[in-house]
Amino acid sequence: MTNYLPIFSILVSVLAAILIVLIGDKRPNLREAVSVIAGILKFSFVSMLIPPFLQGEEIAIKIATILPGIELAFKVDGLGLLFAFGASFLWIITTFYSIGYMRGLNEHAQTRYFACFALSLSSAMGIAFAANLFTMFIFYEALTVVTYPLVAHHEDKEGIEGGRQYIVYLLGTAKIFLFAAIVITYIITGTLDFRKGGIFNEQIIESHKLILQILLVLYIYGFNKSAVMPLHSWLPAAMVAPTPVSALLHAVAVVKAGVFTVSRVLLYVFGGDTVIKIGMQDIVLFLTAFTIITGSLIAMRRDDFKARLAFSTVANLSYIIIGVAMFSAAGIIGGLIHISMHAFSKITMFFVAGSVYVSTHVKKISELDGIGKVMPITMFSFFLATLSMIGIPIFAGFISKYNLALGALEIGRPELVLVFVVSSFLNAAYFLPISYRAFFRSPSYPTRWVGTKENYFCAIPLLITALFTIVWGLYPDFLLEIVRRVAQ
Repeated sequence: MTNYLPIFSILVSVLAAILIVLIGDKRPNLREAVSVIAGILKFSFVSMLIPPFLQGEEIAIKIATILPGIELAFKVDGLGLLFAFGASFLWIITTFYSIGYMRGLNEHAQTRYFACFALSLSSAMGIAFAANLFTMFIFYEALTVVTYPLVAHHEDKEGIEGGRQYIVYLLGTAKIFLFAAIVITYIITGTLDFRKGGIFNEQIIESHKLILQILLVLYIYGFNKSAVMPLHSWLPAAMVAPTPVSALLHAVAVVKAGVFTVSRVLLYVFGGDTVIKIGMQDIVLFLTAFTIITGSLIAMRRDDFKARLAFSTVANLSYIIIGVAMFSAAGIIGGLIHISMHAFSKITMFFVAGSVYVSTHVKKISELDGIGKVMPITMFSFFLATLSMIGIPIFAGFISKYNLALGALEIGRPELVLVFVVSSFLNAAYFLPISYRAFFRSPSYPTRWVGTKENYFCAIPLLITALFTIVWGLYPDFLLEIVRRVAQ
């Protein structure tokens, strides 16, 4: 029975999507109840995988063999379980938030929205539990396709253009770079299975060094949801989507699928020894360090609330990859734990941006003066998430940044510690002024926020995710235990 739990976690929201479409707009309460119930069931199935995993039980199932060495198969390990646990838990909270947001703005096509939302989480579960590159590729592409209607949801000029960039960048890079990388990998090795330490033996490393170097670049930019510069512009463009979709993109499924897949390739297709022997570690570290600093500098100049958050996400995604690419125990722990720590912090921030828009229709940071007095839950939650993003002790972000710094010192790269320190100062520079404006500056005119009040369907979920930035900061042992299994 345990071996079927990954399948159940994938299928439950597929079934939910079908029911959502059948119910339609005539019975919105029932439609949204289905979304909530499916989210709870998905999280339950994922949670049921944790005890057998921690006990060392192998959880795997093969669905079909396409060719020798190419199978549709699923397997549970620490990396996949970490991704699935965070995504399935946050889906429940995001569903409640979505109800308040979509109804608060009386958005159109809500049935399509909730159906695609469910399918996107099925795709994320498939990515998390994929046992090989073939299975992961199928679900990775499915995630792009089912999230396109969410990005282009408004169907106006901006929505269509944002959706176009989203689909062109992600499907284009997958077709041009990723598919070619997978085919070449299969030709060289005869397998697409994930293996600890990688699938390239010494003979392949010695005789195909240049090919392996090219392959790694193809994988990094083929799994372009990781938004490593310079192929990152699709992510800010996708901010035309409704805010719950932005939260889905930036915290729950899409970009986390990107860094998850790159991490999977680094650890289970190449392995640390291979990456170092072919001379690619420094290149990966440079690309990600450049993305961290440049993304942060661009974020400082953005007045649009969601745009600032988007470029912050571009920067923070590379924290995960740079940690894994250190191939030290602390570095891997810091990078992978940042998948969860960043998820709770950043989803809170996007929820805040959406809550503000629902109540005020304000999108610009420069127009938020004094809003904290009429939306205290929303803006206090943003402040908590800010402290986590900076990396203040007792908050979730400190756990990942502390381990990343240790990892850099373990491999003798103190310059990476400087990157993390500078990035944290930049986080403070572009996030703290938002809280200052909200609580300590007067509105542009005395009646600016008269009649403004919080939408509690939005405010309560974001308060929960904000409080979890403290919970994970104080009690990270559960997540750390899962990640340590990967680092070992």
